[in-house]
Amino acid sequence: MILTDDHAAHAIGAYGSTITTTPRIDEIGREGWRFDNCFATNSLCSPSRASILTGTYSHVNGVTTLETPIDAAQPTFVSQLKAAGYRTAMIGKWHMGEGEGHDPEGFDYWDVLLGQGDYWDTTFRSSEGERTVEGYATDRITDLALDWVEGLEGDDPWCVLIYHKAPHRSWEPHPRHADRHTDPIPLPATWDDDYATRTASARRALMRLAENLNSEDLKQDPPAGLDYDALARWKYQRFMEDYLRCVDAVDENVGRVIDWLRERGDFDDTMLMYASDQGFFLGDHGWFDKRFMYEESLRMPFLVSYPAAVGPGGVHDGIVTNVDIAQTILDAAGVPAVSRMQGRSFWGDLVGQPTSDPAVGMYYRYWENGDVFHNAPAHYGYRTERYKLIFFYNDGLGLAGTGPFSYPGEWELYDLARDPEEVRNVADDPEYAEVRTDLEAAMWREQHRLGDEPHPSQPVPSRVVAESGRPGI
Repeated sequence: MILTDDHAAHAIGAYGSTITTTPRIDEIGREGWRFDNCFATNSLCSPSRASILTGTYSHVNGVTTLETPIDAAQPTFVSQLKAAGYRTAMIGKWHMGEGEGHDPEGFDYWDVLLGQGDYWDTTFRSSEGERTVEGYATDRITDLALDWVEGLEGDDPWCVLIYHKAPHRSWEPHPRHADRHTDPIPLPATWDDDYATRTASARRALMRLAENLNSEDLKQDPPAGLDYDALARWKYQRFMEDYLRCVDAVDENVGRVIDWLRERGDFDDTMLMYASDQGFFLGDHGWFDKRFMYEESLRMPFLVSYPAAVGPGGVHDGIVTNVDIAQTILDAAGVPAVSRMQGRSFWGDLVGQPTSDPAVGMYYRYWENGDVFHNAPAHYGYRTERYKLIFFYNDGLGLAGTGPFSYPGEWELYDLARDPEEVRNVADDPEYAEVRTDLEAAMWREQHRLGDEPHPSQPVPSRVVAESGRPGI
């Protein structure tokens, strides 16, 4: 499994990117399946990684924010594979805590970046301690992963997680890509979104390219005398040049893994996955970063090849999430899942033998509330094929008004069929009153099915009360 950090699906050729090409990443989808509706259940690095590994939502695995480390003793798809006889390794970005109880468990070998890690000459940690590994991190992570597999003896199966830092902030590309992306990069369609129909919760976020990207991000000061619009466009170009060059190095290293598997004669018999831990705003709505439940942040790229088991060129358009990945991997390997895993295996969908009904919707919850760098508000929501409902409850500490914000809860609703770019919030539109009522009830039911608790400021939806036949629940 190759996992990157903050790689937006719309910066991948297989997903129709208009801003770059990624031929080697695309190759995985061409040889296997592309997932068009794979979503993160909490669009933040550490929580998403924990959900991928454990097959559980943030409130179950305990990694709700960047500051809540994982209890590494909990079962994962890797610990299950190891128990079934797989040799297992984790190389690269862990980012779920450090030290006793938080270091990787269930792995025969682990060699991970210290914290976020650096692009150059980064510090790695293993059971033997810390050391500096010289060179460019994207290249070196791949080197170390392939070296580990090459060192294995015997024919027992293996599982290796190749987890890159790129293309996470601070977007430091390798000089070999300095000549790439020098032509003007097209602006996204929602570049001029004025947030007119969005809630105050969304407008407060400190994620605007023009205002919140700094000279350290851009590696230089902007030219003097630019007006607001010109400054925003200049920052966009500088940011995107570096971001896409970091993606170029990822694409090359994905190609290295594919070529290495082919040379070994293992490509057909290997389940090879490419994903990012969440999406990313690339100037969409004038933003960078992630966190929000809007599509550019919510959507994860996910590509899988396994020629011995599934045919090429498949497209899966049903709703799947990062929580589903653990059970799917175990299902493909013929290894039992753990009962606490909450996802739905979609392996049967790929081999023409579905084992459960497709998901009708997905539940999302972002727990951090107004961190100092991005000021994105806590919220949760529910997305179906057509609609998306979001509730910004604004404080993560108690009843509305007792946390760091003193704003009431706010709702947003989007009709993705009529408004795929999510620029028209229809939460208070009478035309959508019945839709909102249905979605509030569906979200409440899914929360309770998963064992999560609604915020105290959210009452039991009227539809749920009416259907229960009781005045309160």
